[in-house]
Amino acid sequence: MQFQSLPGFREFYPDACALRNHIFGQWKQVARAFNFQEYDAPVLEPLELYIEKSGEEIVGQLFSFEDRGGRSVALRPEMTPSLARLIGAKANSLKRPIKWFNIGEHYRYEKPQKGRLRAFYQFNVDIFGEAGPAADAELIALLVQALRAFGLDSKDFKVRLSDRDLWLLILTAEGLDEDGSATVLGIIDKLERTAREQTVEKLAQVLGEGAAAFLDRIEEVIAIRDFDALSAYISNLSLEGDVAEQAKQRLDDWKALLSGLESSGAGDFIHIDLGIVRGLAYYTGFVFEAFEASGEGRALAGGGRYDALVKKLGGPEMSAVGFAMGDVTLVDLLESKNRLPSYVQSPDFIAIIGGTEARDAALSDAALLRSMGYCVDYPLKNQGFGKQFKEANQKGARFALIYGTDELAKGVVKIRDFSTGVEQEFPREALAVTAQELMAFGFPETQK
Repeated sequence: MQFQSLPGFREFYPDACALRNHIFGQWKQVARAFNFQEYDAPVLEPLELYIEKSGEEIVGQLFSFEDRGGRSVALRPEMTPSLARLIGAKANSLKRPIKWFNIGEHYRYEKPQKGRLRAFYQFNVDIFGEAGPAADAELIALLVQALRAFGLDSKDFKVRLSDRDLWLLILTAEGLDEDGSATVLGIIDKLERTAREQTVEKLAQVLGEGAAAFLDRIEEVIAIRDFDALSAYISNLSLEGDVAEQAKQRLDDWKALLSGLESSGAGDFIHIDLGIVRGLAYYTGFVFEAFEASGEGRALAGGGRYDALVKKLGGPEMSAVGFAMGDVTLVDLLESKNRLPSYVQSPDFIAIIGGTEARDAALSDAALLRSMGYCVDYPLKNQGFGKQFKEANQKGARFALIYGTDELAKGVVKIRDFSTGVEQEFPREALAVTAQELMAFGFPETQK
């Protein structure tokens, strides 16, 4: 019987694993450039952690079960609840702002489809303990840089920026209370995926006969694409007292955020779009999603403010902002843009061995070079020189270490530079120093 992997799960053969590790390497490099620290958390968590964050409806999307201790547990579908728990547990001892990142595998029991699998990796980046828009700007700038690291530019992707706080102010001006606003925000979040007639029907449950006219006004808001127009719209709302002051402060936050993004070199990638709401109710301020520039396909990344979540999960009150980027949609985009790199793991040195005595010398030198961190290969069985050189070329080795009878008698190793074909003998006793010089500078000019 030939076993196969489960639906929605992937195998990573060496070439796919090299690509995956390259993506992880780029993510880590960008996160560290912004001085974020890496963390990790259990892949198996109490089921209640996800129910507390997202409600009972989340259970149908999880790989959940009862363990042998009678505990209801689930494979993590996302990192944010675990992270909020970790931060809450040591909040008083952590120096703020807390800037952490993680790269980990997550699991959702969903129907596998283009851009969405049941097992996937995510790059999670978060800042805790900073309430001002500078933290939002830092996160979005990092997101932009993380995509640019793969050779993508403003013609390839955009970050759609929105604000749930502004939406609450707009809905307050429409006469909606907190519960009504939450319901309407959920409907707005699905506008792009729902027929207009169905949207009006859903809005009518909250707004009655004024639903169609309300939707017309909402569509005007969603069509706004520049800050001046957005500022004018908010300034013209019928707001008074504290609510009017909140609107003024929020526009000041927008100015600070956009200025920070422009200064960080991310301005060309930002696309004001209040059609982005992010359906999860725990978001509390600026929200954003990265998409392929045409707007087609699934989001490449998404995130925003979630200032209330740490407290909700048992910790102290703590401001927070973060995003997650998935590897599945990223690879799809890189493939569509012909930006997928090809990887061949090539040895730094490969030994060409002539006979049993030469093998002992080659293995001894290989052990030395490997201990220095170099990648060294050699044939596991005796072969002729011609075949060994052919395989060395196929493997893309940089240098050949040649061990023959003459070389052993003289206490040297002959080294060939495959890029030039030049060969030179070096004392075996000085191989460590020779290897460092060759890897740094190549063969001496006088020998080329």
